Amino acid sequence: LHRSYSLFFIVGTTLATRVPVVGLTPLRSLEQMGPVAVFVFLQFLSVCDFLRHRWKMSKDTFDAFRKAAFMACCCVGVVIVAFLFQMGYFGPISARVRGLFVRHTRTGNPLVDSVAEHQATSPRAYWQYLYYTCYLGPPGFLILLRNVSDSQYFLLLYASITYYFSAKMSRLLLLLGPIASVLSGVTLAKLLHWAMDECKNFSEAWGEPPASVVGSKKPVTPAAQEKAQVAQHSGKRGEAQTAMAKGKSKSKRPKPASEEPEMPTLSAIIDEAAEPLVEAFNEQVHLRKAGAILFLSGGLFFASDFVQYSIRVGKAMSQPSIMFKSRLSNGEEIIVDDYREAYWWLRDNTPLDSRIMAWWDYGYQINGLANRTTLADGNTWNHEHIATLGRCLTGEEKMAHGIARHLADFVLIWAGGGGDDLAKSPHMARIANSVYRDVCPGDPTCKMFGADRQGNPTPMMAKSLLWKLHGHNHKNNVTADPELFEEAYSSKHGLVRIFRVLNISEESKRWAADPANWKCDAPGSWYCEGQYPPALSWLIQQRRAFQQLEDFNTKRKVDKEAEEYQKEYHARMDKSR
Repeated sequence: LHRSYSLFFIVGTTLATRVPVVGLTPLRSLEQMGPVAVFVFLQFLSVCDFLRHRWKMSKDTFDAFRKAAFMACCCVGVVIVAFLFQMGYFGPISARVRGLFVRHTRTGNPLVDSVAEHQATSPRAYWQYLYYTCYLGPPGFLILLRNVSDSQYFLLLYASITYYFSAKMSRLLLLLGPIASVLSGVTLAKLLHWAMDECKNFSEAWGEPPASVVGSKKPVTPAAQEKAQVAQHSGKRGEAQTAMAKGKSKSKRPKPASEEPEMPTLSAIIDEAAEPLVEAFNEQVHLRKAGAILFLSGGLFFASDFVQYSIRVGKAMSQPSIMFKSRLSNGEEIIVDDYREAYWWLRDNTPLDSRIMAWWDYGYQINGLANRTTLADGNTWNHEHIATLGRCLTGEEKMAHGIARHLADFVLIWAGGGGDDLAKSPHMARIANSVYRDVCPGDPTCKMFGADRQGNPTPMMAKSLLWKLHGHNHKNNVTADPELFEEAYSSKHGLVRIFRVLNISEESKRWAADPANWKCDAPGSWYCEGQYPPALSWLIQQRRAFQQLEDFNTKRKVDKEAEEYQKEYHARMDKSR
């Protein structure tokens, strides 16, 4: 274990630090200190074992030495970690990790709060993805609790941790799959063992003694006979025969009065609590036999159903997510292929150097399917840049055009209802306001930007670029300014709309494409920090770097305004529950 983990940690960490965007994050990020602590602990155990053989210590001496050394190393480690904290060496816990321990939309970061996959997992999702293991897993957990061993401690800990995190964030439900299968296997194995033993001892239903008792000549003590019956009824035939054999030669010895009472184990507590139920169940011989037959016959049906359900879910999850089936009002089933068609339209009808402005959710799809440059995607680590994109989409049309003409050639939006860009726009406004405070003055949650249940927009939304492009010629009195934006493409079912940005700044486009203006970590490197054209300096000067109250271990000046903003954000979000 020491050699394999050490090799894996050293090689993996070394290679990771060579990636520019990663750097020393594995050695500085608080959320990645767990692997570092395990590595250090294994080195400590290795050194202790080396000194034990070198100094030829006895077992007792070695145990005392290791405890003393461990305490000394912990004290030194605490001092070092405290010093590094004061120096600002460690990076802050990310908002996504913080989201695992607070309620969804309460991380303090509107960008993280906007991600739907960060919502708590619903009971329906557990049934949808785990199916029968939802009911077979919990009994398996209790079975492992009854007789705990070292390996079972691992399974119990694994199950507890993965269940907690899967309940906090829906995208982490995947973590529960392996342990749900293991616990379900424990339950099924226990039930199958019991059912098979019940079917082997059908003579019990007609009052005949078990085979282990027939032919016995020596008397059996009542205590041993009772123990054998309990073991026989619970499916432990070997234990039953052993108990009967022991009862023939000796009776139960009384416990010496001088012995101190022992602390009851967890297994003993569970057995004592379940004893009345077990006794009542054991008395119902016919019910046990019928239950065993029902379990074996019904198990075949449910096993077949589980396999077929798994195949159906597997096929559904493996199909492209940008294409789906739907039904028209006349009942006709159709394939909705709007998203792929829109991306392929970009690929086939726009210049190769075209820049596409869209919300970051679709960045990977635009880059991968359309082979065009997008302003942001799921790997954009710059909160301020996402906020700039949100400001453009939620800002007034003319002001938004003044930004877009320096950054993009086309604007792509998702329309058609459901989870389209209009539904996401309140999040866009909040993210923009976290950096540009004039977007929603005095309101970190941007309640003034939105629409009512009838779809009527607030005055602020009605003036926004997103509202104009989303409803262009589809809503009454809603059109984009023909001197600023031109409709270039609308998909068959209206789910995707693409607009050409008119009067783009060729000067800004040439400036951004010039390698001399790239901030790369090395000449010719693929990792280059983005820079905005000089024409947008007026906009960038308005930005405020986003800060969170939880960034307690970063070296920064005290920003009272940022602290007040965060407090107001949390207070307003709590009121909206």
